[in-house]
Amino acid sequence: MKKHRYSRRARQRQGITFPSLLIAAAVAAFGLLVYQAARPRPGRAMADLGNLHIQYPQTATYNSTPPTSGPHYESLARWGIHSDPIPNELQVHNLEDGGVMVQYNCPDGCPDVVAQLSSIVGAYDRYVILAPYPGMDTRIALTAWGRIDALDELDEARIVRFIEAYQGIDHHR
Repeated sequence: MKKHRYSRRARQRQGITFPSLLIAAAVAAFGLLVYQAARPRPGRAMADLGNLHIQYPQTATYNSTPPTSGPHYESLARWGIHSDPIPNELQVHNLEDGGVMVQYNCPDGCPDVVAQLSSIVGAYDRYVILAPYPGMDTRIALTAWGRIDALDELDEARIVRFIEAYQGIDHHR
C-alpha cells in the first residue's frame, strides 16, 4: 500500500503537526490584533461624559460641538438623511447605540456638498445619520461615541473610514 505524500507521518517528520498549525494560527491572529490596536483610529478622542438619560425638554452641556457623549433623551432619531437639525440630546442616544453622525454647516447653502454627503450616507441602511448642524466652526463634522473629526472640505475616503470604524458599536454600560 502506497502512502500519500502528505500523510500524518510525513507531516510529523517535517515538523508540521496539528498543534504547530494551531500555534501558528494563534500567533497570526495575535499579530493582527496588535496591528489593529496600533493603527491610529479616525478622529480625535473626547472625554466620555457618561450616558445619563434625561427627559424632554431638559437640555445638557457637552464638551464638543457637535456632542460625542453625555446626557440624552431615551428616544432615537431615524437613521438616514435629515433636512432639519437634530437636537443634541437626541443625537447622543443614536451615538450610544452605535450611530455615526455626519453633519454639515452651510450658512450660504452648499447643495453639491449635501448631495455628495447624501450619496455617502445613503450607502448605509442603519447606524448613520446625515443632518445640518448650524453654528459649527467647520463645514463638516463626523461624530461617534467619544470621537469627533472636523473637516473644512469634503473628503469621501476620510468620511467612509470614520463611518466604517465606528458604526454599529454599542456603548451601553
